[in-house]
Amino acid sequence: MSKQLNDNELTRFAEQYAALWNEADPEARRKRIRELWAPTGAQTLVDPPVEMREEAERLRFPMPALEVRGHDAMDHRVTRAYEMFIASGEYEFAVAAPAFRLPAGLLGVSWTMVAKADGAVAGGGFEVIGLDDEGRILSDHQYIEGVR
Repeated sequence: MSKQLNDNELTRFAEQYAALWNEADPEARRKRIRELWAPTGAQTLVDPPVEMREEAERLRFPMPALEVRGHDAMDHRVTRAYEMFIASGEYEFAVAAPAFRLPAGLLGVSWTMVAKADGAVAGGGFEVIGLDDEGRILSDHQYIEGVR
């Protein structure tokens, strides 16, 4: 089910993953999504913002899974993240190390959001990613650390 990437491919994968989230051009962003993601690929936000969790609790609802699936939904997701965090020019997403292998054929990608002015870390997260046989993302479980 999952393509095994060599060390060079792991480095390139992490770089391409971060570049997707920094991409300013909407057409180039859609192209990157189609290159990185399987058509039915999904991203699940594992730890939604505390405000969402608190509101769900206040309403006595369990926290629903926050998931996007497919290229169009992923395009909306990446575009919104770009608008919220990158478009101002203040920050960029970066990876400090190559993706790495996890058990069960999964990959781990650790990333940060850094200030362009001085490189100060403003947030970050970790992705647990499963690939299809062609090396495209089938599943991405995103864990976000505090974003300032």
